[in-house]
Amino acid sequence: MSELTLKPELSRKIAEIYQAMAAEYDIVAQQIPLTCEGCPDNCCDSYFQHYTYVEWAYLWEGLRALDQETMERVVTRAKAYVKESKRLLAKGERPQLKCPLLDDKLCGLYKHRLMICRNHGVPALLTRPDGQQMRFPGCFRCQEIVKENYKEETDAPAMERTSLYRQMAQLESELLGNVRHLYPKIKLTIAEMIVNGPPQDIESCLK
Repeated sequence: MSELTLKPELSRKIAEIYQAMAAEYDIVAQQIPLTCEGCPDNCCDSYFQHYTYVEWAYLWEGLRALDQETMERVVTRAKAYVKESKRLLAKGERPQLKCPLLDDKLCGLYKHRLMICRNHGVPALLTRPDGQQMRFPGCFRCQEIVKENYKEETDAPAMERTSLYRQMAQLESELLGNVRHLYPKIKLTIAEMIVNGPPQDIESCLK
């Protein structure tokens, strides 16, 4: 089986997009103002799903840098997460489980955390391909601050995600090439990305 791996140039481009996200996030967070300091919640138990092969490959780029003991611990946690999340989903409940990459309150793969992990918190705007604009209110703490400081929710500053998402989509095309349409669509948690192993090329996916 052949894995989808990132060329250094593609990996660098992903890192640049993430840096741009962080810069825009910080601007909006300061304007609101929002800080994670002293927050009783932990966003790393949110049920996030991810949709791109390029981020899946980037995650595994980081996983491969872990020492064997840490990797084994992460895989064990990921398997437990997948099992428990399936049980909860079967009951019609949305899982709220600690991410397998979380050590205490810190992400063990912080530099390789994915886009949704990085964006969660501040309000955000996204314009869909059909032109419809979507607004996301941010985390519960952000919503409380906005309610206290702004007359209307839409008066609060928001992070514009559209351009960043388009750039990520372009990187997805670079990775998958002209057979992108043949790849199955994915909708995976980080735990599933770990348990499933690194993404495979199209020949492996179609077997």
